[in-house]
Amino acid sequence: MGLVIDTSALIAIERHATSFSREADWAELFPMLAAEPVALPAIVVAELLSGVALADTAIRAAARRARVEALTAHVPVVDFDVAIAAQWARLFGVLRKNGRLIPSNDLAVAATAEHLGFGVLVGPSDEKHFRNVEGLRIEILTL
Repeated sequence: MGLVIDTSALIAIERHATSFSREADWAELFPMLAAEPVALPAIVVAELLSGVALADTAIRAAARRARVEALTAHVPVVDFDVAIAAQWARLFGVLRKNGRLIPSNDLAVAATAEHLGFGVLVGPSDEKHFRNVEGLRIEILTL
């Protein structure tokens, strides 16, 4: 098995940084937090880079960029390719027909997880909508 990392898990770690250290990078923390292989959906990298672009200071932007670069150097990034796009479309159809759509970026995370046969690692309070995807294994990050 394995886990794809949702942005909510990374944000929870960043907000809880004082539990580790202010300079702790995500890549160093994952061996403690996930006992199985992890991967990053490309959409999660895009969301993280949006956080860089939206940072309120150059210092905060640089710190965020450094964390993203360290993470992507240690954790494989899974591209949103044709196979994952097909999985996304299938899930979209099922969820739409059931009236249970989830945000499109999270649908890409779920599609990536299903394509890989992985679960999704989410933050402590951000997993509920993933439960709309039948059969998707969800692991909640505990800090």
